[in-house]
Amino acid sequence: MSGNYTVAASTSAREAGAVTQTVASLPETFGPAQEHQEATADVVVVAGGPGWTAEAAGAITAGARGMVVANPIPEDTTQLAAAADAAGTAVVLDLRWASNPALVGGATEPDARDAVRSALGSAALLDSVATAAPDTDPLRLLTEHLAALLAVSGTLDGARVLRSDAAGYTVGGRLPNGAPFTAQGVLTAARPSGVDIRLYTSDGGVAVMVPDPDTARPANVRVTAAHGELLLPTIYESAHRSAWRRLKKHLHAGTQPDDLAGFARLTDLYATLAAT
Repeated sequence: MSGNYTVAASTSAREAGAVTQTVASLPETFGPAQEHQEATADVVVVAGGPGWTAEAAGAITAGARGMVVANPIPEDTTQLAAAADAAGTAVVLDLRWASNPALVGGATEPDARDAVRSALGSAALLDSVATAAPDTDPLRLLTEHLAALLAVSGTLDGARVLRSDAAGYTVGGRLPNGAPFTAQGVLTAARPSGVDIRLYTSDGGVAVMVPDPDTARPANVRVTAAHGELLLPTIYESAHRSAWRRLKKHLHAGTQPDDLAGFARLTDLYATLAAT
């Protein structure tokens, strides 16, 4: 068995986070736990369906040193965050689009977060469209969509649901400078699944296109300003693998990511929309 850290994942968790393929791509760090060792694995993977926070807290109590939560739905993370802090467990959220390294790649390369946030002061409009297959739960799609928007913008104000039906949704609100933002969800088989985010400013803007993590296509980030158009470095890495590499970094350093704190903002925003 390869890897410094053993990994245990249920069937649903493996499917939700493409765990088998991703762990196999990082063999020097992670390896599957033997069947009789799953209860004591170093890293536990949890599918982010209803009750995921309780399941994750239970794994921490059982001694997990690290955790990956695949595609979580909004839930209160207060108790889970407290348990992770007390145990020193690194909890990483593997988000469908928000975990893509082109959005939040880190300090070594410019990313969509840098580009969008540096342009928010002169923003005129943030428009975004998330596309998924017709059988997708619109509320789950909205969660994944909002996570991507928050990853690059940091905050969204005055959000409200303008339309919600079996074909998708439309959400509107304001950016920090008062400019409007729109988020549309479309359930269709006519175009590939992914999220398209476009920030418009007085002299250009930022265009971000992120495919699903199970495709080989990379995300694309283009920045337009007075100097012309700039294509940011293309990163051929899925959101799944990026999440696991972040976990590796925190496990080696003995530090904890801020994923749960960021997800709390998403949960609050989702609760605001549910009340409108």
